[in-house]
Amino acid sequence: MTKDTSNAMWGGRFAAGPDAIMEAINASIGFDKRLAAQDIQGSRAHAAMLASAGILTDSDAEAIREGLLTVLSEIEAGTFQFSTALEDIHMNVESRLKEIIGEPAGRLHTARSRNDQVATDFKLWVRDQMDAAIAGIEALIRALLVQAEAGAAWVMPGFTHLQTAQPVTWGHHMMAYVEMFGRDMSRFRDARARMNECPLGAAALAGTSFPIDRHMTAEALGFDRPSANSLDAVSDRDFALEFLAASTICAMHLSRFAEELVIWSSAQFRFVVLSDRFSTGSSIMPQKKNPDAAELIRAKIGRIMGAMVALFTVMKGLPLAYSKDMQEDKEQVFDAADSLMLALAAMEGMVKDMTANRAALEVAAASGFSTATDLADWLVRALDMPFREAHHVTGSLVALAEQKGCDLPELSLDDMQSVCAKITDEVFGVLGVHNSVASRTSYGGTAPEQVRAQIARWKEVLG
Repeated sequence: MTKDTSNAMWGGRFAAGPDAIMEAINASIGFDKRLAAQDIQGSRAHAAMLASAGILTDSDAEAIREGLLTVLSEIEAGTFQFSTALEDIHMNVESRLKEIIGEPAGRLHTARSRNDQVATDFKLWVRDQMDAAIAGIEALIRALLVQAEAGAAWVMPGFTHLQTAQPVTWGHHMMAYVEMFGRDMSRFRDARARMNECPLGAAALAGTSFPIDRHMTAEALGFDRPSANSLDAVSDRDFALEFLAASTICAMHLSRFAEELVIWSSAQFRFVVLSDRFSTGSSIMPQKKNPDAAELIRAKIGRIMGAMVALFTVMKGLPLAYSKDMQEDKEQVFDAADSLMLALAAMEGMVKDMTANRAALEVAAASGFSTATDLADWLVRALDMPFREAHHVTGSLVALAEQKGCDLPELSLDDMQSVCAKITDEVFGVLGVHNSVASRTSYGGTAPEQVRAQIARWKEVLG
């Protein structure tokens, strides 16, 4: 009678029994094969350094270099056979290298460990993603600048609590997101500079007794310097956490903008028209044009923030140095990076293609007593009225306009003087929305001249 080696509780999923279960939980090649290019890049730098230090012969180093290039070409061509039994990308590459060049392949792992190897690979990959995020954000900012320049003087309502507050310009609103995404870009740049220390040579946790040159490998891989503590080098993933934190903040900004596009493109607002390239129809309602791209961007923060929380949870209780828990550091980061880059590209495309409805923006800008603050400011300036009193008088005038079913500029002078006898007909000069935005000339204000100044500044920053 054949003994059943499958796990009775888990059924036929693991037909080969406990060995298969261990292989399934232990192997990471299913996802860390994304590190193949970085793994080979690090191995080539390590081999060159070993040869320079006299630890490898030049002939072995050359064989390793050529063999690694062959492995890389096979991976890029899709002909490489990944093996779960070999656990991870490092062992898969090394095993294939041995098949190609024989005995010298076994010398490649001298003076290093998979611990410093994976930390190096992962840093290289995350650094590449930071560069990609910076480029994606810059492209989005440039698209926003085009929108801002076109509508630097177009009036629209500014909101607080999603209620009409004061008139602003379309350009000013676009530039608000330029500032947000500009800070996102700086966060990635700051994090990139902080992470740019090379773990290679830290070995398992204590360094190595071989006379290696860690500065050489650091320079070869584009790092500023080698990491200064071997325990820290292999055991921390704060560089990945910083990437996820910066990605989460950026995704939050993308989500806020996406929410506005969803609202603005609705029939009730009609502030923007999104292109057909970033909209879909309804299977049952032929009139519908759904802002699906914006809605999906709005949802991406859930995945990205979730990845950040997941990795924090993995790392929070780990003693120094390396623990197998840290194998769970990559899938979340891979998914977050993919989600962020897709969201950035989609938002850039929407911004490039969208058309602002200038007429609808202007009508909305003049509604909801949007120039009430301008009236209060005029009472302070022209009548030397304390602001709190001016606030009260303006509130009374708003209430009167509501009773009459009109907006503030439509009240007669007699109406206004019934509330405050000192008001003169000069007040009507400040109640128009164009006058309102033109008056906001303080630095960073919504006046078209200020908007254009900020556009020029950003163009100079981006070059």
